[in-house]
Amino acid sequence: MNGRRKRRLGSLGERPRVIQAVTASGTTRLMRGQLRYLRQAGFEVVLVASPGPGIDGVAAEQGVAKIPVAMAREIAPLQDLRSLWRLWRVVRRLHPSIVNFGTAKAGLLMGIVSWATRVPCRVYTVHGLRLETTRGMKRWVLIRTERIACRCAQRVICVSESLRRRVLELGLAKKGQTVVLGAGSFNGVEADRFAPTPERLIAGEKLRRELGIPSEAPVIGFVGRLTRDKGIPELVEAFSKLRRRFRDLRLLLLGRFEDGDPVPEATRRFLLSDPGVVNAGYVSNASPYYQVMDVLALPTYREGFPTVALEASAAGRPVVAARATGAVDAVVDGLTGLLVPVGDVEALTEALWKLLADPELARKMGRAGEERVRRQFPRERIWQELAALYWDLLRGGARLPSRGLQAEPTATVTGEGIGKRLKRLLDVCGAIVGLAMAGPVLVWATATIRLRMGPPVLFRQERAGRNSRVFTLLKLRTMSGKRDEEGRLRPNVKRITPIGRLLRRFSLDELPQLWNVLKGEMSLVGPRPLPPAYLPAYTERERLRHAMRPGLTGWAQVNGRGDLKFSRRFALDCWYVENWSVWLDLRILLLTIPCLLRPGESAVYQELTRVDDRGLGELRTHAQAKGG
Repeated sequence: MNGRRKRRLGSLGERPRVIQAVTASGTTRLMRGQLRYLRQAGFEVVLVASPGPGIDGVAAEQGVAKIPVAMAREIAPLQDLRSLWRLWRVVRRLHPSIVNFGTAKAGLLMGIVSWATRVPCRVYTVHGLRLETTRGMKRWVLIRTERIACRCAQRVICVSESLRRRVLELGLAKKGQTVVLGAGSFNGVEADRFAPTPERLIAGEKLRRELGIPSEAPVIGFVGRLTRDKGIPELVEAFSKLRRRFRDLRLLLLGRFEDGDPVPEATRRFLLSDPGVVNAGYVSNASPYYQVMDVLALPTYREGFPTVALEASAAGRPVVAARATGAVDAVVDGLTGLLVPVGDVEALTEALWKLLADPELARKMGRAGEERVRRQFPRERIWQELAALYWDLLRGGARLPSRGLQAEPTATVTGEGIGKRLKRLLDVCGAIVGLAMAGPVLVWATATIRLRMGPPVLFRQERAGRNSRVFTLLKLRTMSGKRDEEGRLRPNVKRITPIGRLLRRFSLDELPQLWNVLKGEMSLVGPRPLPPAYLPAYTERERLRHAMRPGLTGWAQVNGRGDLKFSRRFALDCWYVENWSVWLDLRILLLTIPCLLRPGESAVYQELTRVDDRGLGELRTHAQAKGG
């Protein structure tokens, strides 16, 4: 490694420096919690964006450094050259180990600068493709600028799978270069911030009165920039048609007009003068406004991943969206909302009418959307995978010196090499034999669950595996889907079925995890995997438990896991990682047998099947006591 690269990777003591760059100051608000997590994960974070209250507030809130650099969103050659020079000076002064540049203009300028200055690790985050709705020379220019940004990066993060497919179709990046973090989105969603709690519902009613909206008036909501690309002309036309069916209908708008992509003048005049349109303008916290809406409309022409759709779902509101790039990932058609063809006013009108005319259907879709957001889009999952991507780049592409890995949430495993290969061979052979022997039991359990509880037979949950990478853990389903009067799932203890209790008593519900072992996501022996939401509460030492694949059983399990506090469990897990050997694995497997034969004392596989307030609270208390 040359001296220049060593100096960059070793800057700021032992913490690699990361520059997170976006064009607009307002975009930084989408990074809520992410920058703080990266700082806690061992990185020195510097935020770069255009000057404004967004960058000031986010930097102060998350405890990171900021460097304002003015960047124009539109094509502006002279200003772009000034911005390029300022970014060059920033990078030359900071010598970062990683630069993550996102949004079109910052992507192009910071991509060129980071490539030219030989930043070791370069990541381009594609938030969306403006070129999708442009024509002629402007489209030609945008295609080539996006291609330059992608080629300046080693990894291209696409915020949705449909956006990733579009990037590949246009030849902007190579397939092996692109990645989608988690289930998609830029930063996930803090579901509790939008949940329709009784207090929030009351606040919504109060806000409705303040906005002058009658209590019985149906409300269509829109959150975002008031531009042509967002489908505002189509929304206005659909609203006008629906008012013939709903006399008191209101259109609630949260956002500002923009000159870069203006709506037609007639549309603008209508939105500013019609008494049925409520203009709330830009609001920093949209949470209470979702409770005023009956349905969120998103007739967009293009997206990366519309966060507002996830926020509305988290608030228990159905979404009607156009079948555009990015939007198709945010809405499950017929389950959490309805998708309509892009630009089709009639289809948009009918979809909105369907939900406004059937409040029960709207509530059902809202509940399904809320559950999906909690299950698939927790913010912690995006943060963990982003941090893991950074560490992978530093290890592989930049060869970070060993002294710089002290803050990394992994560890060197004793006995690597031949022993590591033997462990994997033992896993594969054990999983194959285990699946063959458990075949009759799995057939019986599958048939019984399907007959008595109905589909699905398998329960899937996201867990954190080796190097904190998230994978889908499999279990046989043991609980029903019973809900209370408000449509919320009942507590676990009230939903477990007699067949589920039997399966849990003898740990038979864990048998499908042999497939996780066969796929290489788990091992027969290792620390038990916990949900990703627990990761931020770990102390520095406890991150060692993610240096190895999680296991079906482990050292903590055969030493009384069900009776141990988190501190003791994690201490045993860390001891296992530091003292691992093939012989220790064989010993643990032998000790597991008597644990399974006396399930009444301390079932080896009794673990948390979800993150509840009690479990996470206990872990956070433990982390604070340890100074984590």
